[in-house]
Amino acid sequence: MLNELKNYQGKIYPLIDKKLLEQEPYVFDFSENNQDLIKINIDNDQEFSDCVSKTVKENNACWGLGKYNENRTVYRNSSLFNNGEEEERTVHLGYDLWLTPGTPIYSPLSARVHSFAYNKAYRDYGHTIILEHEINGLNFYTLYGHLQKNSLTGLREEQKIEAGQNFCWVGDLADNGQWPPHLHFQIITDMLGYRGDFPGVAKLSEREKYLNICPDPNLLFKY
Repeated sequence: MLNELKNYQGKIYPLIDKKLLEQEPYVFDFSENNQDLIKINIDNDQEFSDCVSKTVKENNACWGLGKYNENRTVYRNSSLFNNGEEEERTVHLGYDLWLTPGTPIYSPLSARVHSFAYNKAYRDYGHTIILEHEINGLNFYTLYGHLQKNSLTGLREEQKIEAGQNFCWVGDLADNGQWPPHLHFQIITDMLGYRGDFPGVAKLSEREKYLNICPDPNLLFKY
């Protein structure tokens, strides 16, 4: 599947408006190398959100990017990723596109709706859509998390989504699992039985396993 994506010669549509892509994003560092994170109360939803927005603006950017395969510290205070009973999950498996609430998101390829759900746990995905794509007879999936509530309105499984179609919008704190507004975008080659959900963060001990299942999103999103 990885080679099929790498060698794909068809048109891949941008996830966000071209006007946004004309400007370089501010690339965030959410790893332990960023000592500034210590100064932020990331358990305070509004403070964390305001800090992200402020950082983007102070760096003369109009959107931000969170990295793939980053070992992050921001998950360690969340019981969703660190329940104190087993190894914590810290390795980010997709891209985060830090955008204003309501920003439209477009499908990079033609697709059908595989599944969708409201993952309501604190610091989970919130409203989530998973699309299924096919290239040369091979199927794979893309996940869109932290969406606006109305992204799921009227949606149905097997629904056809055209390449380049606006099919969802970035959610705010009330919609998206109480995260600073952003899109979590992830490529998945095997759903492992999941529907409307899939791990977006892996244990360090399972890093290679999940990186093989979830290849680099730059295969479908260039910035």
